[in-house]
Amino acid sequence: MPRVKEFQLCPFGWENDPAEERYKLGTLDYLSTTTWTNTAIFFKLEDAEKAKAEAILKEGLERTLSQIRHYAGTIERDEDGHHSIVKKKNSTVRFVVQHLDSPEDKYPSFDKIAKAHFLSTVLGDINVLSNAPMTCGNKPEAHPDNHPAISSYKANFIAGGLILNVHTHHYCNGLSGSTAFFKQLAGNCYALANSTKFPTWDLKWLDRSLYGVPGFDRPSNSDKPLLDAPRRPERNVQHKPSQSVMFHLPKSKATKLKKAAMPSDGSRISTYNAVCALMWRVLSRVSEPLYKPGLDYKPLWAEGVSISKLFTNPPIPVQMQGNLQIDIKSTTSSLPQLTLAEIISEAPLSRLATFTRQMTDSVTADMLAETLEKFTQVRNKQDLSIYLDSFPPMSLLVSDWRYIDMCTFDYGFAFPTAFRHLFGGVPLSQAIVYPPHKGPAGDDEGMEVQFTLEIELMPELLKDPEWNKYFDFRGVDATEEGPLSKHASKL
Repeated sequence: MPRVKEFQLCPFGWENDPAEERYKLGTLDYLSTTTWTNTAIFFKLEDAEKAKAEAILKEGLERTLSQIRHYAGTIERDEDGHHSIVKKKNSTVRFVVQHLDSPEDKYPSFDKIAKAHFLSTVLGDINVLSNAPMTCGNKPEAHPDNHPAISSYKANFIAGGLILNVHTHHYCNGLSGSTAFFKQLAGNCYALANSTKFPTWDLKWLDRSLYGVPGFDRPSNSDKPLLDAPRRPERNVQHKPSQSVMFHLPKSKATKLKKAAMPSDGSRISTYNAVCALMWRVLSRVSEPLYKPGLDYKPLWAEGVSISKLFTNPPIPVQMQGNLQIDIKSTTSSLPQLTLAEIISEAPLSRLATFTRQMTDSVTADMLAETLEKFTQVRNKQDLSIYLDSFPPMSLLVSDWRYIDMCTFDYGFAFPTAFRHLFGGVPLSQAIVYPPHKGPAGDDEGMEVQFTLEIELMPELLKDPEWNKYFDFRGVDATEEGPLSKHASKL
């Protein structure tokens, strides 16, 4: 059996496609980031099931790419200087199948990876699991002027399982659209495996303009001058060498944490707000002695917020493709910022939880329209991305990925056991909240939180009584070694 096979997927029905399809990028896409996202999905499989899984995945991907059509394109510059995702009649998508399941490969087994909580430290060099150059990180190949491919796929068969690495350009989709993609792929694979009806797909779900989503306006021939976006900020050199680490919050402890962070005035918070509040408090507390910015300092808080709920006439379909979220920062919000003294101890935990809730609720249709209007006349919209490595120390941007409940998607040959984002480095100033996976806590398996912290502060965090009251340490995902890298990422 060949150890590596490569296919160029031809989306189902491609021979009837028009010569060219263009999906215009909007400001919300440009406010994402010029990088690829690597989503690794882990399946437990017996050897006898691998050939079937490969065949189902190949055909399932072709059918899905014929439906979610912009995934089969490349980013190209338009005549007006902006960009579109362009799919041509002869467009193909790269799909690589690699076997790392022989003893001579010396690659860790599925069980060993699961025991290590699917962290990059056990996976090794992620380039082995990836299609070059589509690894995560800000790199020239992903710049829209360099014709980057929107997606490619690599199925890595290992002893006892499969790691499916899905590469997608951040410009093509956000959290809700990505969830719809994976659900559609799983549904198509399930139908192939079981000879059942395929899930439907409506091409209207590729056109956000039909649902009134703003951000597609391009500068008109008005008298307004075109403006340049600010130059991309450099990495903040104040950051100390850091690690990306993973913690688990059991469901039983999540209930207690939410109760501890609940406001006394009857206002509502979510478990997610409670998690953010405690994480912000504890990380600020252990970091303050290292950076000593002063207790009146106001650390930057940021998060990604879905805009789908803002559009109700007509409502946005759950399968809608494209970026439907915006990143907001406390430094540009109308809400009063919290000081370091308040975050660490002076304010009750409920105040921090309420602040994160208010930040989310501050994204209204008027706020969104006003924000996007500022960028309408920007010439080089590709320079509008947020670069987290430029944030000052003690900043935090939280990405909530619980919505993509990957382990509930039946692919026909297996359910996923877990999924992870493969960064290939340490993403600064970032935290990711994962949904529960099929982990060792069984029925008490809860959400996981991955965040970056300075290496020298890890002992302080691991002995912090308030943090340990709720969270279990699951390991280190990545560590900076030697000179600070140029890695930059955002999800």
